[in-house]
Amino acid sequence: MLSFTMSSSMVAFRSLINDNIMLERTPEIISVTLPGFKRFRLKGRLYPCIVPSEAGEVHGKVLMGLTDKELSNLDAVEGNEYEKVTVEVVRKENSAKMIVKTYIWINKNDPDMYGEWDFEEWKQLHMPKFMETIKEIIEINKNHQGKGVEDYTQILHKNLGDAPLS
Repeated sequence: MLSFTMSSSMVAFRSLINDNIMLERTPEIISVTLPGFKRFRLKGRLYPCIVPSEAGEVHGKVLMGLTDKELSNLDAVEGNEYEKVTVEVVRKENSAKMIVKTYIWINKNDPDMYGEWDFEEWKQLHMPKFMETIKEIIEINKNHQGKGVEDYTQILHKNLGDAPLS
């Protein structure tokens, strides 16, 4: 199991895969595949989810060497609809296996899950609104304004839940 220290690694399989979308720096990034999972769009939301799927495979990036502060920001943005789990990924460059943490959708039978999520389409249509919302959540998290994960999830729904879908 990973300890969340300066050498922590977190794998990003959704909109966070825009390398430094949530960090004030660009960490070492490793392209990986997560076997046994699938990424879906979510009705009414601009962000996708991943859930276990025997035949599935999701491509993403491992963010290496994250600090406790950076991990706290990731936890805040993921809200309470995801759970952080330990998974085994395969490096694209050399097929080596790595054990890392990622966030998976808690409601694995969610009726709002549908179709494949497309990162390039998301970047063109929704990235500015998403970035604005992420910055708001990170600022609140940084200043500890008495808010918690429930509040961050509400901000995501308020800012991103009513946006036009792709």
